[in-house]
Amino acid sequence: MKPVYIDKTIEDLSIQTTQTAKLWNNKKITSIIVTIAIFAAFFLLSMTHTGDEAWGWKSILPTLAVLVMAIVTRRPFESMMAGSAAGLIMMSPNNFITPFTDTISKVVGDETIVWVVLVCGLMGGFIRILEISSCLDGFTEWLKTKIKSRRQSTMATVILGAIVFIDDYLSCLAVSSSVKKLTDYYQVSREKIAYLIDSAAAPMCVIVPISTWAVFFSGLLENNGVAGKSQGMNLYVSSIPFMMYAWIALLIAFLVAAGIIGDVGPMKKAELRAKSGRPVPPDYEGEELINKSKAKRQLSMKAQLFNFFFPVALLILSTVYYDIDLLKGVIITFTVTTLLFYFQGLLSINEQIDALFEGFHSMLYPLSTVIGGFILKDINDSLGMTQYIIDSVTPYLSQATYPAIVFVVLALIVFGTASSWGVFVIAIPIVIPVAQHLDVHMPLVVGAILSASSFGSHACFFSDSSILAAQGSGCSPMSHAFSQFPYALIGAICAIIAFLMLGYAYA
Repeated sequence: MKPVYIDKTIEDLSIQTTQTAKLWNNKKITSIIVTIAIFAAFFLLSMTHTGDEAWGWKSILPTLAVLVMAIVTRRPFESMMAGSAAGLIMMSPNNFITPFTDTISKVVGDETIVWVVLVCGLMGGFIRILEISSCLDGFTEWLKTKIKSRRQSTMATVILGAIVFIDDYLSCLAVSSSVKKLTDYYQVSREKIAYLIDSAAAPMCVIVPISTWAVFFSGLLENNGVAGKSQGMNLYVSSIPFMMYAWIALLIAFLVAAGIIGDVGPMKKAELRAKSGRPVPPDYEGEELINKSKAKRQLSMKAQLFNFFFPVALLILSTVYYDIDLLKGVIITFTVTTLLFYFQGLLSINEQIDALFEGFHSMLYPLSTVIGGFILKDINDSLGMTQYIIDSVTPYLSQATYPAIVFVVLALIVFGTASSWGVFVIAIPIVIPVAQHLDVHMPLVVGAILSASSFGSHACFFSDSSILAAQGSGCSPMSHAFSQFPYALIGAICAIIAFLMLGYAYA
């Protein structure tokens, strides 16, 4: 005879499933109604606008719509597409499909986007090969012999993230994929790993002048006449002590990893869940890069460590050799690693090529989200959002408060657009002449600009580094964003105070 409690359990499950289905249907209906209402509101806005009139405060609305929709739906890519469509409806209500497709074609065809897609896809394939060759498992087992506690595992994570400072993409993907088996063993949430990696990636790439960030910004300073020819790097280096947010964010990450700063808000819930044996957040729908080893023979621990450290070292050195070009570095490393594993008899060429495509596939959603951010930025540029915000605060500037205001304004713009580099192509020609007119200490101003870039890259839920840190760590972008934001906000507040103090000191 079947026990009564089994019938009761089945009945409860049936009721629960029915309720879940109803809630899901209600949520879909609500989302559709909200989306239609938003599009209708933007259409009405377009009707009140004349052709030659500046958009003014209305230019902020598409980005605000994206933020609200992402928080409600927890789907960053879909939210950015909806916000981008809303912005285009404002500008072209009668035919927004043509400009929408034109914008997508323009963004996808941009050489920066092509570079990002190739780098991230190849990095995904490279990490996949390291996994199926079993050398990542070997690295994890070796770490277990050195690291004996939960706290040591989090400290090792942030230290490794800080060491790999050449490029934030490299740090976010390679380091997170290397340590998450170890941190799973010590029941550390994936959200915390994503936060620690993200907090080490962007700040360290700003602080250390041997990185893609330093190369880009020093060139930007020279192109805008802020520094003389070949003097951009000197100005960049002199501004490093004034990159307050980067220093503070890195310090907070170390304090969190050491347990000196406790878990707050969503991070506290994530850590409680991980300690109960569930390190992966329930809303993570992506694909894990990690899978069962396909190696044809078992290597010794030393051989596995060599197969891990040699490709990673080659990736870093080749990237540096080619003037901090991660694409060239990862192509060379992928080629050499494929031949190394083939001649060792570990994996066939076909298996490694299949792994490359598997890695590319696992990066599709993160890459689509990054592309969505570029599309949103292009629409914001057409609306004149950056120019409007900067013009709005210009009357309130003074020599002492200028660095703090520059940090706040540009940090908000980068946070809203996810473009930690592209925004400054527009902003620097505006910000720097005002700083020169007010006679503000230039390294301090550059430090504030780079701090704003670092904060935006760190805190924005759809920035490239945040998306990749979440993907590499194995958690959803929104889980990472919500759990990280309190710490980023603390860092931003401390940075504002520091810039105010420095501004009055150098006034």
